[in-house]
Amino acid sequence: MQLQQRSGFTLLAILTVFGVLFSGMSLQTAAQDNVEINYFTFSAAPNNLETLDAMIAVFEEQNPGITVNVETAPFGDYFTELQTRIAGGDAPDVFELNYENFVTYASKDVLLDVSDQLAADTELAGAIYPKALEAFSWDGAQLGLPASFSNVLLFYNQDLFDAAGVEYPTAGWTWEDELAAAEQLRNEDEGVWGMNAPVTYNEFYKTAAQNGCEIVADDGTVTIDQPQCVEALQFMVDPVLNNLQPSVADLSGISDTDLFLQGKIGMITTGIWMFQQFSEAPFAWDVALEPGNTTKAHHFFSNAVVISKDTDKAEAAWKWQSFLSGSPEAAKIRIEANWELPAVTDQALLDDWLAQTPPESREVVFEALETLVTPPPFENQAQIADELDTLFQRVLDGDLTAEEALAEAKTTIEEAIAG
Repeated sequence: MQLQQRSGFTLLAILTVFGVLFSGMSLQTAAQDNVEINYFTFSAAPNNLETLDAMIAVFEEQNPGITVNVETAPFGDYFTELQTRIAGGDAPDVFELNYENFVTYASKDVLLDVSDQLAADTELAGAIYPKALEAFSWDGAQLGLPASFSNVLLFYNQDLFDAAGVEYPTAGWTWEDELAAAEQLRNEDEGVWGMNAPVTYNEFYKTAAQNGCEIVADDGTVTIDQPQCVEALQFMVDPVLNNLQPSVADLSGISDTDLFLQGKIGMITTGIWMFQQFSEAPFAWDVALEPGNTTKAHHFFSNAVVISKDTDKAEAAWKWQSFLSGSPEAAKIRIEANWELPAVTDQALLDDWLAQTPPESREVVFEALETLVTPPPFENQAQIADELDTLFQRVLDGDLTAEEALAEAKTTIEEAIAG
């Protein structure tokens, strides 16, 4: 773990660097007792420490008497260190959790419930996307606030669509429309594939939701083998089996995103983190909502800010947590630095980002938040995902049917839950 020492930049200098000059900003001037809080993060280092410094400078100016000390660890080491610190009674006051690990820590009763603080701050509650807030609620308690998010959309090569005479995807597209377009886009002579989407558990839980399938019912029953789920898995594997989507062997070590950049994939399901890389594409492209079958569903990847239940600086910790998540100042700095996106409702904060092209349809990023889904709250997400990925590969290899694979998946999940 590394303790980051912040430079002595003035507030004006920091904000000028990031192009975020605030006019008419109301600063708190009331003196507070000197309080130091520790903030443990994995996403800031190494590329976004200066951005975090800029946020801290504004926060400390607004909250005289509160000092934020930043500690970082690489993602690969972060959760081991965090677990050790919590077990040893040395938890950071405030720390970062991605959604998958949020579930684990929420279930262990180590996070501070901030439901009352959020209810009292209606301005903050209204500033954050409701669905994003819901993602970090556990058993009726608000245990985290979203600091940033990203999601997955349908990217498509407009030049390939035009050449094939296919209409561009619309918000009303279904799976059937997507498959029909893929068939028209597929050009074996030119080495062009119609579509590409991962055949993995992380893709499956979302695809299943697009077909109205629950992997686990509200009463805790594992329902991953229900017909709607079988249909969803079949939809995922059919494009590979029917030669519309490249298999692992077809990719031959080339990533699907590189193949898209080469103009060899008509549609690809991937994350908005590819905007910058795809901006170098030698063809026109855009994004659309993912097609659904009975409904829409989109991934939601987010890092939350949480407070240790054992902190003795809860008031100061809450101020820092709420600032990082919902303040316009933090949002502007984050957007300017292109450090993911804040889950804020004020679209005016995002005007400059939304105006950037490509893609032309950036607003779809926020439309997708209306139908976000998160994985079932398993404490051992990674283990279950790995075992189901193996089952799905056996379907692609012809060793199992989709129905047989999900019957085994049901047993796998039930055994993992039972421990």
